[in-house]
Amino acid sequence: MAGARITLDTDAEGRRRLRLSGDWKLMALAPQYGRLAAELAAHAGDAGLAWDVSRIETLDSVGAMMLWRAWGRRLPMQLVSRPDLATIFERISGRQKKHEAGPAPRSPLEWVIIVGRLALSFWRHAVDMTALIGQLVLDFVHILRQPRNMPWRETSANLFKSGVRAMPVTALVGFLIGIVLSYLSALQLKTFGADIFIVNILGMGIIRELGPVLVAVLVAGRSGSAMTAQLGVMRVTEEIDALATMGVSRSLRLVLPKVAALAVAMPLLVLWTSSIALVGGMVSAQIQLDISYGFFIDTLPKVVPVANLWIALAKGITFGMLVALVASHFGLRVRPNTESLSSNTTASVVTSITIVILVDAVFAIATRKIGMPI
Repeated sequence: MAGARITLDTDAEGRRRLRLSGDWKLMALAPQYGRLAAELAAHAGDAGLAWDVSRIETLDSVGAMMLWRAWGRRLPMQLVSRPDLATIFERISGRQKKHEAGPAPRSPLEWVIIVGRLALSFWRHAVDMTALIGQLVLDFVHILRQPRNMPWRETSANLFKSGVRAMPVTALVGFLIGIVLSYLSALQLKTFGADIFIVNILGMGIIRELGPVLVAVLVAGRSGSAMTAQLGVMRVTEEIDALATMGVSRSLRLVLPKVAALAVAMPLLVLWTSSIALVGGMVSAQIQLDISYGFFIDTLPKVVPVANLWIALAKGITFGMLVALVASHFGLRVRPNTESLSSNTTASVVTSITIVILVDAVFAIATRKIGMPI
């Protein structure tokens, strides 16, 4: 490796020329960087000096930036160079000019562009989601005609991972939510002497609303993100393309088991979590208001009609299918890079929770006259 060299000479016509030769790259410049920078700076002030860099053997970004700074961030008036070196200097010069120019001024109609992009993005998502749902309907019809093609092993695996393994965390969160809700309600009911109505508040609040939504949010953050990441990794490693090459339907083998598993697991998790939350509320009510367990259990079915339980189960099935569909949708949209995988996983969780809340509002409006105690 030839070191970087600087030679000052005068030609036959008396013109002074500074010749640079050798390797101007990081490994060669590091031992003598300070000396070379000082020597270049000393010659940079000579306006009549010609710079000859044509004898430089290798030049990397470190050497190019060293010369660029010595020249005062502009090319010298007299420069002798090779085409490959001139390309490097032109690239640095263009980048510097772009940096100095700063961002382009915003147009008064930029909001139209932003709204248009969001509308087009929403339209593409809607079209892809519609196509996915349509394909699942066709797969379901195919399974009805040929039940032996149902991917039972994949469905049971997803049921175990999304349902059974979610029981501990949903039980813990449900129990704590029940205690908190009961404790806060007891503080207000004591003021009005309406202690016994805590059963009504806990029963209606947990069974009808809080239980299904709480489970849906937990499953969306836990199982939904895992489903998106699984499909995304398969997209990055081209496993999905390999399935298509072998003639295996990706929707039948990858998406349908997830939708079917969550459609079964979610209502069961709703029952499980709501029961644990009611137990937590009952314990807190006994401690705060001295309401016995027997009175709580006996009063609960009287003040909470059974229709609320059916509404909660219907919400569980709907929320489970929506979470699985959204997770699969974003998983199949992953591009073969890690940035796309992380962004689509985040978008999957956020979209799932948003859709769950919107659909819950629709349920609340549609069932406002059902299951309400007289």
